[in-house]
Amino acid sequence: MEIKRDILWRVYLCFLGIGLLCLIVLGKAFYIQHIQGSYWRGLSDSLHLKQVQLEADRGTIYSDNGDMLSTSIPFFNIYIDFGADGLREKNGKRFKENLDSLSFCLANLFKDQKAAVYKRELLKGYKENDRYYELQKNISFEQYKALRKFPLVRLGRNKSGFIAEVVNKRLNSFGLLANRTIGLARSNAQNVGLERTYDTALKGENGSRLVRYMAAGIYAPVDGSEIDPVNGKDIVTTLDVNIQDITENALLRSMAENEAEHGTCIVMEVGTGKIKAIANLGRQNDGTYWEDYNYALNATEPGSTIKLATLLSVLSEGKMKLNDLVDVGSTGKAFVGVRMVTDAERQPKSILTVKECFEHSSNVGMSKIAYETFASNPEKFLSYLHKFHLDEKTGIDLMGEGRPVLPKFRRNTEGLHAMVTMSFGYAIQVTPLQTLMLYNAVANNGKMLKPYLVDRIQNFGQTVKEFQPQVLEDRIADDNIIKAAQDCMHAVTTDGTGRKAFKGTLYPVAGKTGTAHVAGRDNNGGKFGYDARIYQASFVGYFPFDKPQYSCIVVIRTKAHPKFHMGGEVAAPVFREIADKLYALSPDNNLKLADAGIKKDGSGFYYAGSSKGIKMVMNALEVSYVDSSASNSWARLYASNDQPVLNKEIINKQLMPDVKGMGLKDALYVLEQMNLRVAANGVGKVKAQSVQPGVAIAKNQIVKIELN
Repeated sequence: MEIKRDILWRVYLCFLGIGLLCLIVLGKAFYIQHIQGSYWRGLSDSLHLKQVQLEADRGTIYSDNGDMLSTSIPFFNIYIDFGADGLREKNGKRFKENLDSLSFCLANLFKDQKAAVYKRELLKGYKENDRYYELQKNISFEQYKALRKFPLVRLGRNKSGFIAEVVNKRLNSFGLLANRTIGLARSNAQNVGLERTYDTALKGENGSRLVRYMAAGIYAPVDGSEIDPVNGKDIVTTLDVNIQDITENALLRSMAENEAEHGTCIVMEVGTGKIKAIANLGRQNDGTYWEDYNYALNATEPGSTIKLATLLSVLSEGKMKLNDLVDVGSTGKAFVGVRMVTDAERQPKSILTVKECFEHSSNVGMSKIAYETFASNPEKFLSYLHKFHLDEKTGIDLMGEGRPVLPKFRRNTEGLHAMVTMSFGYAIQVTPLQTLMLYNAVANNGKMLKPYLVDRIQNFGQTVKEFQPQVLEDRIADDNIIKAAQDCMHAVTTDGTGRKAFKGTLYPVAGKTGTAHVAGRDNNGGKFGYDARIYQASFVGYFPFDKPQYSCIVVIRTKAHPKFHMGGEVAAPVFREIADKLYALSPDNNLKLADAGIKKDGSGFYYAGSSKGIKMVMNALEVSYVDSSASNSWARLYASNDQPVLNKEIINKQLMPDVKGMGLKDALYVLEQMNLRVAANGVGKVKAQSVQPGVAIAKNQIVKIELN
């Protein structure tokens, strides 16, 4: 009896405990629902409702004639929600009916895997009820348009489960051309170039939208909660795509021939200060060149191009004139004041005039006239450099411009040593752009202009801000001194260190060569220093001399122990090529070329192919030619006595034909008609063939052709 009572007491106690626990749970539920209900419901909404950013379209960067240099292109990431009601209804009937045709279309569009693989992957995603299956990333707009017409996809998002996520990517339309100057707009790194300088104008203002998040990252917008983004403004630059292309190719050609480390070339409009082209090329590990750094804004020792500043300073002081004589000696070196100075090359005579010291780039001569003028007050030389703005940044609208480096002059031997050294281009560091600004001022009859890259800012085609030429100095020197400096620069290209590069030009050029011995490492990775024999070759000037249109600077850093390293050998030919092409682009200058009696260049064209097709092109272009093709099906067009001649091409089916000069279509037709198997490489016209013309051929013989 006692045992039974004891058991019942324990049972009742348990029931009582359970009852109390139930009352506590019910009470807590009542408290949460009715007392704290609004708080928890608000917290729930805050977890499911979020503000998402609506990205503004970034503005476009244009050239001066409206070509797009940098713009945003939409790409698409494609996902599939296999839990969509339209795919799941009727046991997935819609999905299964379209699976085969959809897999075939996807394989045909993307060409990355076979249709069977697509089918297997789609089935797997469907079985696993994947709510955010990644199908493809970064597809183009053209691919996206094609995808929307595919089976199942064309039924819409609710029935197909297909989700398209738009991602804007920044692309430079012309690739290498001015790539570093135009710059990069990157989400994961700092912008560079104009993209960075004008980022505020280009990026616009992002909008926002309130969305309700659902499963698997899917969300729906909440009506009435959207703030539209304000798209970025467009930038119209001063760059000319044609001039940029000429500049880039001329620089690239010289650097590739000389295996140079890096180089830069800038073309500026003399009367405005507008930068028309700016090329920066650096050698990559594989031997190719790319716009990897803006070398135009990098301060380095300029070498002999600084001698223009020395000449202007000396003449402005009035202590020496162009015809004054300077004893440079016959050994190529001399002790000037406080240091030994050496010429890069022996001078033509031991006594030169001041003008000849400049045109032959004599370090001894230029340092002597500087010492003669400023030995008693070296700081006066610095004051002239300040007037020429060589001690400060140009202020061009690009971030990252290097600051010039000038030594502090002391009233002792050290100060004299620095002044003498600076007079011929060492112990001072300036950027190529600063040097060009000085030479452009001389070309502009003494008026110094600030270089700039952006002409105007536009919004929906309407100009909101326009930039005008900015004068830094009305006159950097008196008119007679500017005229003397111009004559000296012209003499450089006719009688001095630049005469070889500019021999035979149909227009006069003014400029200055420069060669600086710089520190670096040799090709074997030795110690850093001057023993590697690395040089900085440069040429800066303007053209035409009598009516300046453009000023230009070329600066190239050579490899260690180069075959050629002088400014007149490495940099001046680049300047010459650019000047020749820009001069020829002007209609007025073309008339001058015709008046000069220049023969037409008949060696630059050689075409082969269907005689009917060639005749059609020549007649459409209204070009007269001598037709010697008779009724033959195949012909060649070439120059003879400065006149185009169309001659017949005989095809012998037993012998290898000459297909050089043909397009790929014609070459394939001719060779495959002869039962030859063709392996083609490249695009354009045929430039080489593995089997020489006239050689006997066999059926199914393989012939390799290279196109240019």
